[in-house]
Amino acid sequence: METKLIRIAELAKEQPDMKFTSLIHLLNEENLKRCHHELPAGKATGIKRITKEAYGENLDDNIARLVEKMKMNSYKPIPVRRTYIAKAGSKMKRPLGIPDHEDKIVQKGIAKILNAIYEPIFLDCSFGFRPNRNCHDALKILNVYIEKRHTNFIVDVDN
Repeated sequence: METKLIRIAELAKEQPDMKFTSLIHLLNEENLKRCHHELPAGKATGIKRITKEAYGENLDDNIARLVEKMKMNSYKPIPVRRTYIAKAGSKMKRPLGIPDHEDKIVQKGIAKILNAIYEPIFLDCSFGFRPNRNCHDALKILNVYIEKRHTNFIVDVDN
């Protein structure tokens, strides 16, 4: 999948208006197994309460069934498990949605495809939810603009 994703990224950069179609073949058994292995262990479980370890005990069959469901257009992500976590310095709680492990696998596979398409055309000043970028990087750049460059106004900053 990595070689194909590199090629998709090259095409996206060379032809930003190109429309990519029929990319579902990239979500095959081999690539979805790789996505499963890349997910961190010991994370919170979704509604079905299936851990990465439990899903991995019968990985080949589970992934084969998942791919078959996607081919038949019968795959439907299950609702996320909603939990609430305390906000620091407040009595309020923040909602947190926890997807099922199988849905995390599909999300990771789709994220890889979408990153290959859109990453080459994003502006360098964009930081939100991008690979190898985080809010600390954005704050460093913002600090440089405020302290070292002539800045009349700032349109939007969100944390």
